[in-house]
Amino acid sequence: MNMHSPLGASPPPAPAAVTFGQKLLAHMVHLYTASGVAFAFLAAAEICAPQPDPRWVFVWLAVAGLIDATDGPLARRWQVKSRTPQVAGRTIDDIVDYLTYTFLPLLLVWRLQWLPPPAGLWTVLAMVASLFGFANTGAKQEEDGFFLGFPSYWNIFAFYTGLWYTHYGPLFPAAVLVLLTVLTVLPVRFLYPNLAPWPWRWPLVVGAFVWLGLLLTLLPRFPALPPWLVWVSLVYPALYIGLSVYLDLMTRNRRHGA
Repeated sequence: MNMHSPLGASPPPAPAAVTFGQKLLAHMVHLYTASGVAFAFLAAAEICAPQPDPRWVFVWLAVAGLIDATDGPLARRWQVKSRTPQVAGRTIDDIVDYLTYTFLPLLLVWRLQWLPPPAGLWTVLAMVASLFGFANTGAKQEEDGFFLGFPSYWNIFAFYTGLWYTHYGPLFPAAVLVLLTVLTVLPVRFLYPNLAPWPWRWPLVVGAFVWLGLLLTLLPRFPALPPWLVWVSLVYPALYIGLSVYLDLMTRNRRHGA
């Protein structure tokens, strides 16, 4: 009789052995996540060019963002945590994300002088705030489907900064940068589209892909877009922010009422 189990209780079944094929698939998911650094390199090479073309930078960052949007479901599908426990997939993901969502987009903004002086100061402040956001172990609240703090979408900020600078000069994008930098370290919550509560998850994910497609169709004319089209293209981000605030309040009220 098992002295450590209740009388009559059978011991828990042994975990199934991980096959070679399952380990290989899990490693392939890690490799897929890590491939984002190749597109980070291409973006960095363009930024360092004598006459950088921001359109190509955004193309490479968009590819990296597509990888980031799809590697999480693959990792959960193939159970990479349990099948390759010696590889910290979250670390790979965070390093690539910091490069492609924060460092390179802000470097582009600085390189093209889209911010007022001291442009380097504003850029570094945003980078540091984002670094603390990535280091916050509670930043990804996956059970609730939220990010804590502004989730460092500086690639989107950089895209619109080029447009705002063209039409309004450097002060407006600088003000937005300061606001987002503060929101990065504040305990405000933004939806995590891949893990958003039902029934909002699929509308958010599908909407994000449609919106990304819209930005890519506008990219060949970047930054020479009419102002009205710039503001129309911000409908999805506005809906995302509004839904984030609404669902955050609903979640907090539900907990307080429980």
